[in-house]
Amino acid sequence: MVYLFLADGCEEVEALTPVDILRRGGVDVVTVGIGGRSVCSSHRIPIGADIDDSQVTLSAEVEGIVLPGGMPGTRNLAANQTVAKALSYCVENGLLIGAICAAPSILGSRGLLSGKKATVFPGFESEMKGAVVTGEGVVQDGTIITAKGMGVALPFGLALLRALRGDAAAEKVKASIQCAP
Repeated sequence: MVYLFLADGCEEVEALTPVDILRRGGVDVVTVGIGGRSVCSSHRIPIGADIDDSQVTLSAEVEGIVLPGGMPGTRNLAANQTVAKALSYCVENGLLIGAICAAPSILGSRGLLSGKKATVFPGFESEMKGAVVTGEGVVQDGTIITAKGMGVALPFGLALLRALRGDAAAEKVKASIQCAP
């Protein structure tokens, strides 16, 4: 199971595209609303979450977490203790961490990218402490997958699926949605 965290001000495409891709690929994704089961995106679109952050359980069922970007969504995620605990749990257990747009800056500010290749939305490079910022659309280094922004939400979702369920699952979903090669 993967937790995808939603906060007020999140970028809805960066949040919902990975949910869609992962669920199509057979991954159990639980969306988590910060501060409640309803959040409002950066473009004023209401999004209902499966659970709120008080209901997160860090156990052997967890395969990883995903952090969408957007403003002020990224700052709201960075300030949340449940997100911080989930990040620590994933690092300690070698689990997948995905972050897109400005959200990789959360990982950078916590020192989780030191010596790792990563990418981030332009303008947030200074918050990527110790990372080798590539500027590429999607970057995987070990168990961490980062993506540059909304325009690569689909390749980001496919990279997450590939990391969790393998090439065959990712290629099957890619073909089923008529994704360009």
